[in-house]
Amino acid sequence: MSVDPRKPRAFRLDDPRVVLADTPAAGTAARGHVVVTPEPEIFDEEPAPIVPRPRRSRWGTLFWSAVGGLVSLAIGLSVTKLIDDLFSYADWLGWVGAVLAGVAVLAFLVIALREIGGLMRLSRIEHLHDRAVTATARDDRDAARSLARDLVRLYAANPRMARARANVEAAAGEIVDGADLIRVAERELMGPLDAEARRIIADAAKRVSLVTAVSPRALVDMFFVGAETLRVIRRLATLYGGRPGGLGMLRLLRHALGNLAVTGGMAAGDSILSQALGHGLASRISAKLGEGVLNGILLARLGLAAMLATRPLPFDVLPRPGVTDVAGGLIVRDRARPAETRQAPASEP
Repeated sequence: MSVDPRKPRAFRLDDPRVVLADTPAAGTAARGHVVVTPEPEIFDEEPAPIVPRPRRSRWGTLFWSAVGGLVSLAIGLSVTKLIDDLFSYADWLGWVGAVLAGVAVLAFLVIALREIGGLMRLSRIEHLHDRAVTATARDDRDAARSLARDLVRLYAANPRMARARANVEAAAGEIVDGADLIRVAERELMGPLDAEARRIIADAAKRVSLVTAVSPRALVDMFFVGAETLRVIRRLATLYGGRPGGLGMLRLLRHALGNLAVTGGMAAGDSILSQALGHGLASRISAKLGEGVLNGILLARLGLAAMLATRPLPFDVLPRPGVTDVAGGLIVRDRARPAETRQAPASEP
């Protein structure tokens, strides 16, 4: 509350000469009256983060839609003409062609439904991740409880996580802070899954390192590394509840490569090149074995990036694994040479 600042004075609120005004401009009263204006209340509210909207080209969308429509019409007309030609040769050939076309359409519809389901599951995982980040930042109890229920439903079909689900459900009714509830859910639900994910990545890195070290052709190495990368991404997505299809795999691969680029590639964070090639390792092993070690480390980094893309919760309580956690056996460090630190014996007279 503010009073006329010309000189201090004391007054009673029930005095008839006291006049309340909503705004300072409205505080005009007769001479001898006291005008009291309320001060505006200012709250230090954190502004909502501005999320940039993805920029999409409408002309690009229109172009690819038109191209897709033309390709579909061309395929349909080609199949129709083929069936007509088969009927012109013999009726039974026409019926065989029609049945095969019907089976192909049915299989295409089933595949399309599976791909749509896989993309929806991946979108659900990404939505859970975004909700967890927002609820932790705002310490929202209701949002955290809703997220915990969705996570329990996500892993309801996994019998090995029955105890973890029970612990999360019990914590949802006892913990008041939303951020603490999300941390409990991460510790209980993501802990065993992270351990299994690290095992999957470590096994794949060892296989790639061994195969590329003994493979005689670089083309074989390239195909094996690519196939093993897709296999690891699919296993990680299935482990965390994604179960992607073909389009989902491409989407996850793009996210994994994006995460790998953000983290700085192979040489960022863990100094992989200095660990693998430094300390005299290149002088001890053959070039082929060194190539196998680098391929294994590269796959380990791709697997860790895919782990970030498929995990429904961000790393908060649990430590984020590094390359040395999943491919530590591939990185060899030389021990310090004792001859370098040993002093030369004194010469005898």
